[in-house]
Amino acid sequence: MFDTIRRHQRLMQFALMLVIVPSFAFFGISSYSGFLDKETDLVKVNGKPITAQEVEVSAKRQAERAGGNLQIAQSLQFRQAVLSELLQQRILGFAVTDLQIQVGKEALIKSLQNIPQIKALYKPDGSFDDARFKQLLTNNGLNEEQFYASQAFDLKINQLLNSVARTELTSPKIAGIISTLYETERQVQALQFDAKDYLSKVNPSQEELQSFYEANAKLFVTPELIDVEYIVLRADPKEDAKAFSEKADQFANLTYDQSDSLKPTADKLRLSIQSQKGLTRGGFSSSTKDHPLASSKVVQSLFADEALKNKRNIEAVQISPGVFVSARVVTFYPAQTLPYKDVATEVKRQVNQRSAEKLAVTAASERFATLQKDPKISNGFASPIWVSRNKPSNLLGSALDDVMSINPDKLPAVVSVSNPGVGTTLYRIDQVRQPPSGDAKVYKAQAVQIQLLAAQSEFAGFMSYWRESADVKIINPLKVANTGTGS
Repeated sequence: MFDTIRRHQRLMQFALMLVIVPSFAFFGISSYSGFLDKETDLVKVNGKPITAQEVEVSAKRQAERAGGNLQIAQSLQFRQAVLSELLQQRILGFAVTDLQIQVGKEALIKSLQNIPQIKALYKPDGSFDDARFKQLLTNNGLNEEQFYASQAFDLKINQLLNSVARTELTSPKIAGIISTLYETERQVQALQFDAKDYLSKVNPSQEELQSFYEANAKLFVTPELIDVEYIVLRADPKEDAKAFSEKADQFANLTYDQSDSLKPTADKLRLSIQSQKGLTRGGFSSSTKDHPLASSKVVQSLFADEALKNKRNIEAVQISPGVFVSARVVTFYPAQTLPYKDVATEVKRQVNQRSAEKLAVTAASERFATLQKDPKISNGFASPIWVSRNKPSNLLGSALDDVMSINPDKLPAVVSVSNPGVGTTLYRIDQVRQPPSGDAKVYKAQAVQIQLLAAQSEFAGFMSYWRESADVKIINPLKVANTGTGS
């Protein structure tokens, strides 16, 4: 695999699509320091664990870099991404050590001089402020040896990635062939077997309708609904900011302290109590974005136990600058299965549709069997059209794939494509033609995309090789963060 490491460095670097945060980034060396405690091991790389505590620390650090929102650091999805990054760093670290990659002193010095925090330590006369440098390291829990080692390690990682980035990609000839395949056209005729054309042939009995209703009761369940009342405090453009801030505090305190009713707050601040019926956990579809109850935070609060079961006011929510809302549940309607008499029409519609679809699929299957014996038959098919992968017309997804995968040496041919919920469509392919000379810019763009895919495949193989070499073992799954520790 490594014999192909030669060219196209910048292209490959883009194709890798990695978010390799430097392992130390000047501040912190959690991934490689010796602070590992006896926490639950998540993954082992070359016998050395990545722990749950390490993921937690790294997640908090990255959340701070992203803007200080520590709540995101508790997200399982975010922490899983952090674990994946730590694992990738460990695997690359193993590769660097195994390959005995070295970094020269000049390269290390040049790298250090590119760090903004280091640049800021040079005095106007060009001398380096060593005292401030040592203090900076101390403030971040580092000594000089750790810092220099971390930066050297990052350079080794970059050197390794750059070698992979110089991988030789797909030749122009191969890219040209693939582009031609995307342009090659096939003449196609369609024959649809649509459920709607078979509806007149179905007539389910009352027993069949009742049986379907009982077997699919979950299809006829109303969602949880609440009727609510709410009050809105809006800032007056003419009002002093400090005065409104005091009023907003009063609004929040009153709705919280007198949580069994909105009336005291409304009377005190001269606000009108408004109402809304039929609110679901997903809000209500007829609302506009600026509606007070369109806020997901307001809706979530209304469906929390304190508001739903105890009918308490929700805490004041700022839904936009200068706009605060509080609300309470007036009536709660639990989810319930609708009685048959209320959904009889819908039950019949669904049974008719499903029965008609079965008839359509059966008819298509019978016609397909006949056409496989003699694909030259074209009776009933629509007028032919020319399609290609670049110009698929109305063929999408599996339909286009099935049509374009037919061996051109075996034409005419027919393929059957299922359309769940609708029926089946048969496609008859009888001709292939080569494209005229195409747009050079299009070919060039396609060639770049093909090269990117090849580069991604090469890097995936590279990481797979070193993952196996490093004996990566999954020990325990990453669990939901424990937010009750206060850490």
